[in-house]
Amino acid sequence: MWNVSELVIAFIISCMTALLITPLIIKIVNKYKLVDKPDSKRKFHNGEKPSLGGLAIFIGAAAGYLYLQPSHPYLDEIIIGAFIILLTGILDDIFDLKPFYKLIGQVSAATVVVSSGLIIDKLTIPFAGTVYLGNFGILITILWIVGASNAINLIDGLDGLAAGVSSIALTSIMIMAVMDYRVIVVYLTIILIGGTLGFLVHNFYPAKIFMGDTGALFLGYAIAVVSMFGLFKNVALFSFIVPFIVIAIPIYDTILAIIRRTLNKQGIATADRQHIHYRLMSMGYSHRATVLILYGFSLFFGIMAIVFNSATLLASLVIMVATFLGIQLIAEMAGITYLNRKPVLTTIQKLIGIEQSAESRHKH
Repeated sequence: MWNVSELVIAFIISCMTALLITPLIIKIVNKYKLVDKPDSKRKFHNGEKPSLGGLAIFIGAAAGYLYLQPSHPYLDEIIIGAFIILLTGILDDIFDLKPFYKLIGQVSAATVVVSSGLIIDKLTIPFAGTVYLGNFGILITILWIVGASNAINLIDGLDGLAAGVSSIALTSIMIMAVMDYRVIVVYLTIILIGGTLGFLVHNFYPAKIFMGDTGALFLGYAIAVVSMFGLFKNVALFSFIVPFIVIAIPIYDTILAIIRRTLNKQGIATADRQHIHYRLMSMGYSHRATVLILYGFSLFFGIMAIVFNSATLLASLVIMVATFLGIQLIAEMAGITYLNRKPVLTTIQKLIGIEQSAESRHKH
C-alpha cells in the first residue's frame, strides 16, 4: 500500500523540479538557437519560441521517481523505452526528423516495453467474456503505444493544450488506480502529473516555452504505458474502452486527421491547420478560450472513464452514449460535422432558452 505523505512529497519534488528547471532550459535553448519557428501550415505563434520543454517534464518526473524508488518487474524496460522516446523527440525538435525515422523511434520504445512482458494480452467483452489475444496482443500493444504517443503530439498545437490534457488524463488514471489499489500506477502517475504541472506554469498561454515532440511523445508514451498496468486488464465489462475514453480528444483528433489526409490524398504526417483546436479558433474562440474548452471536455471524459471503470453493463452503455454525445458536441462546436449539422448544440441552446424563459416568467 502507498504512503500518502510520500506521494505528496514526490508530487512536490516533481512539480518544483520541473518548475525551477524550465527557466534554465529556456536559457540553454535560446543560447543554442534550438527554437520553434512559426510557419503558415500549422503554427500560430509569432516569432521564435524555445522548444525542448519536454525535458523539464522528464527531469521533474525523474526527480520524483528517484525519491519514491518504486519497484516492479517491468520498470527497467519501461525506463529504457522512455529514454528512447525522449531521444526521438529531442532529435526531432533539433533536426526535424522525417516521419519514418520518428516512427522507428516510437516502435523501438514500444518493442522494448513489450519485451518486458507488459502486453495487452486479454480483453473483457460483454457476452463474450475474457478474450485472450495471444501473439496478436504484441501488435495491439505496439499500436497502442505508438498511437497514444502520436495522438498527444497532434494536439500539441496551442499553448498549454497538450500539457493540460495530459495532466487531466493522468489524474483520471491515478484516481482509477487508487480505486483499484494499483500501487505502481499511483506512483508513476503522481510524478508524471507533478512534472507536467510544473512545466505547465511556463507553458500556459502565453507560453514562454513549448514542450516540443520531446514532451508530447514522452507524455503519450507515459499515458499509454501506465494505462496498460490496469485499465486494459480490469475485469469490468468494456474495460478495454476506458483508456480510449481517457484520451478521447487526442484519439478523435488523430482519427479525423488520418481520414482527412487520406481523402485529400496526402501523407498521414502532413501538417495542416484542420485539427480540432485550430477549428475552434477559426470559429471565433480565443486562444485561451479554446484551450479551456478542451480542458473542460477532457475533464468530462476523464470523469466518464472513472465512472465507467466500475460501472454495471447498463451504466456502461449510458456512459458510452454520453461519451459519444460529448464527442459530437466538440465536432459541432468546431464546425466539422456532416453538412454542418448541430443537433446536440441546438438542443442544448433550446433547453437553455426554455430555462431562461421560465426564469424570466417567474421573475415577472
